[in-house]
Amino acid sequence: MGDKNFLLVMCLLASTLYVAIASSDGLVRVGLKKQRFDINSINAARIKGKDSMYAKGEGSTTHDSDDSTLNTVSLKNYLDVQYFGEIGIGSPPQKFTVIFDTGSSNLWIPSSHCYFSVACFFHSRYNSSKSSTYTEIGKPCKIHYSSGTILGFFSEDNIRVGDLVVKNQVFTEAIREGSAILSLASFDGILGLGFQDMSVGNVAPLWYSMMQQSLVVQKVFSFWFNKDPSASEGGEIVFGGVDQKHFKGKHTYVPVAQKGYWQIDLADFLIADHSTGFCTRNCTAIVDSGTSFIAGPTAAVTKINHAIGAKGFVSMECKKVAAQYGDLMWELLLSGLQPDKLCSNIGVCFNNGTRQLSNSIEMVVEQKRERHTEVGQDLLCTACELILAWIRTELMENKTKGRVIEYVNKVLYLYIIT
Repeated sequence: MGDKNFLLVMCLLASTLYVAIASSDGLVRVGLKKQRFDINSINAARIKGKDSMYAKGEGSTTHDSDDSTLNTVSLKNYLDVQYFGEIGIGSPPQKFTVIFDTGSSNLWIPSSHCYFSVACFFHSRYNSSKSSTYTEIGKPCKIHYSSGTILGFFSEDNIRVGDLVVKNQVFTEAIREGSAILSLASFDGILGLGFQDMSVGNVAPLWYSMMQQSLVVQKVFSFWFNKDPSASEGGEIVFGGVDQKHFKGKHTYVPVAQKGYWQIDLADFLIADHSTGFCTRNCTAIVDSGTSFIAGPTAAVTKINHAIGAKGFVSMECKKVAAQYGDLMWELLLSGLQPDKLCSNIGVCFNNGTRQLSNSIEMVVEQKRERHTEVGQDLLCTACELILAWIRTELMENKTKGRVIEYVNKVLYLYIIT
């Protein structure tokens, strides 16, 4: 799968604003900009499996540092849901705004040969005839995302990231962007930072090429996200190391658990220093810089929203199940009934309760069913499983029935649905 010793470090720090000046330290930095969160605009921010859409930023900036081995690219923040930066392709460089995405492995940008996709006409397009370092490959390819498919062909050229020039990098020229969402997006393409194992066409990702061409001293790339909402700079991605200015103390290192993604094992999942019980059968998580939100089991994500005071919409199905079956669910759990059979036993689920919500990764936004009756029944079943998970968690803390039911009713108002 390539070199698994390459480290990904995510630094989430609320530090002072880092002033942008010329780079002389060898690190590649891409800077970020903060934009005030606007809940009314959130639906306009959707792309790739996470359904996020991104805005194109201004040109990238490089920064000075005492470490001459780092190369840094400035990133910009759009609606608190995505960070993006600028790269150059070809000689002379043609500029493109891309998402630096650890959840995928290919680099793609719109092609000048894209004639029949409306999205291409709203973005910068790569013109191979204007590059003296272009090498034709021409092999067709498809890159699948849940929101659509990118159709194109492979090409080879030099890629500039910050102060680095990666030579003879294979990338995809997109000639058809299969999602209408991309027509509205202001970003041009996606630069994958995942492993070669999940790369379409087995193309070596850009960071592999950086190592193979000895462009970085350390086999490390790191993200810094600025949490200061008043700062104009949102953060940066650093190739070749970690910028010491953006953190204090020591990092915690964990091994990659499975080939493909930056996937790690979780021993426990805590909220406010209390175990949620969601990882009793072991959990894994993916560190994905292209994901806009925390995604996971719906019951767990809802508890996070409750803990941080996030606001959402009331699920009428949840309210119905809680009002009609809350007491019964409590009594059945105390009687020793197997939790994974409870919702089917009370007639809310018709799948024998085998979905095991707490052990699967489910997005908060449910996929629509073809028939309305199936939608209603599925929502009731999901609501039952959610409430069951909450009750079980509270029971583990020896809460009284009154306090548990009160907690369930309170957290229902934080269950976000679309």
